[in-house]
Amino acid sequence: MKHIIKNRVLAAARKAVDAGMLLSDQMPDMEIEAPKHDSQGDLSTNFAMVSAGIQKMAPKKIADAVIAHIQPMDWIEKIEVAGPGFINFFLKPSAWHPVVDQVLAADEQYGASDFGKKERVQVEFVSANPTGPLHVGHGRGAAVGDAVGNILRFAGFRVSKEYYINDSGRQIRTLGTSVWYRLRELAGQSVDFPEECYKGEYIKDLARQVLDREGPDFSNRKADDAIAVCARYAAGRILEQIRNDLADFGVTFDQWFSEQSLYDSGRVQQTLQDLKKEGRVYEKDGALWFRTQDLGDEKDRVVVRSNGRTTYFASDIAYHQEKYERGFDRVIDVWGADHHGYINRLAAAVMALGNKREQFQVILVQLVNLLRKGKPVQMSTRAGEFVTLKDIVDEVGTDAARFMFLSRSYDSGLDFDLEVAKQKSSDNPVYYVQYVHARITGILAKATALQPGMDMDFKQGRHLSKLVAPEEIQVIKTLAGFPEQVEKSAATCHPHVIFTYLMTLASVFHAYYNRHKVITEDTELTLARLSLVLAVKKVIRNGLSLLGVSAPERM
Repeated sequence: MKHIIKNRVLAAARKAVDAGMLLSDQMPDMEIEAPKHDSQGDLSTNFAMVSAGIQKMAPKKIADAVIAHIQPMDWIEKIEVAGPGFINFFLKPSAWHPVVDQVLAADEQYGASDFGKKERVQVEFVSANPTGPLHVGHGRGAAVGDAVGNILRFAGFRVSKEYYINDSGRQIRTLGTSVWYRLRELAGQSVDFPEECYKGEYIKDLARQVLDREGPDFSNRKADDAIAVCARYAAGRILEQIRNDLADFGVTFDQWFSEQSLYDSGRVQQTLQDLKKEGRVYEKDGALWFRTQDLGDEKDRVVVRSNGRTTYFASDIAYHQEKYERGFDRVIDVWGADHHGYINRLAAAVMALGNKREQFQVILVQLVNLLRKGKPVQMSTRAGEFVTLKDIVDEVGTDAARFMFLSRSYDSGLDFDLEVAKQKSSDNPVYYVQYVHARITGILAKATALQPGMDMDFKQGRHLSKLVAPEEIQVIKTLAGFPEQVEKSAATCHPHVIFTYLMTLASVFHAYYNRHKVITEDTELTLARLSLVLAVKKVIRNGLSLLGVSAPERM
């Protein structure tokens, strides 16, 4: 309907030019949106205001000229000029009825589109170092990355989800050292546990496992060899747990990519050599530096230290070069907010490798404030104690956790109240939305039980002309907006757009259900209303699926 109205407005404006009522045939970009208030119509355009400068006349005069020449449409009740010059369109109820048919026919594909034009996009997210369990912050990043991938795929992009395993470098050695020291303590040796090492009970558990595997004499091994064994074992076990925790959270990846493989294949070294030949990398103070300042960074960055060890930046450059070589048109990295300062240097590397800046995007996920009944949950990272993702999932469930993580824009902090997430009431967002799906399932089952075979009729959208109540039209209008919200979410990579839409749809359904019976004595009206609520059920399911949340039949 927006597309049709836009074309009719443009055609009317050109006719007004021919009639001498408008001065210029230049047509600016205009918006067609649903007004905030029902009294302002169903759809509205700002064409007259954005044309004022071109036409050299008042917006209201432009709007009057357009309305005088607009081709009649039998599904429009009336057209009015309002405010400074908005053109408001009031639609007949019959204009909205086809939406129900569209939802029922498209089913699981309602809301899907070719918006992405099959552009190849890689979404890399979580990518936590395998040095400890995933914490609540990783959980939000996992929910965001997974939902972004789902939404982009639904909107016509070809998406690959990837986890980058940081299994090389200083942090892995620190992990091995931490386990090694705890292992020696378990073996009865007196040690001074280094301050920089990882703390927490999980390190002791890993040390105990290594000692059991290797035997008591292992504690007397040469330190470098023992630390390497401890690091390899610990990183492997932690990564296995990370995989399991993410799977329990509903997150799976198309590929797990090892940082160490970049070194084993020689890609890091080769990439640095190539960049050095191009003059992008230079020597200074015994180290190798990347000329990132030439490409928008605040200063040049070290890629190989004076001691000969490469930095994480070096492997990240090689990794991103490998991504583009795989044929991705766009690369999206999901990082924690504390990595903000890293964006410009990696963007500079991406451009130095021959790619455009817009082919690289970073989503920064802000912190989660974990609450219980409104009060902060105490955590002590110094002691190695923190709330893990597994803790959250075990307490509130995957659906509640994911829905809460996606309830606000990822570039805003999030208050996550564990008690709210467990409530079976309208105060709990996931319950509020899922209950609509379950309630409709019950309504449809009741109708079918009362009249076997009725489902064959309401699944086909019969007698929709009976849907004329304001609350019914509001439900249909909300259903009609789902494809646009999916597109908006895909364009901005903001999953909370879908969350907000689902909350709105649940709200208008509850308002409708509280005022109108679905199953009535009027068979035709009943069939029409059953078709309507079935359409709501399908869209709720589709929206929840994009966020990785289930749509239960019973609650």
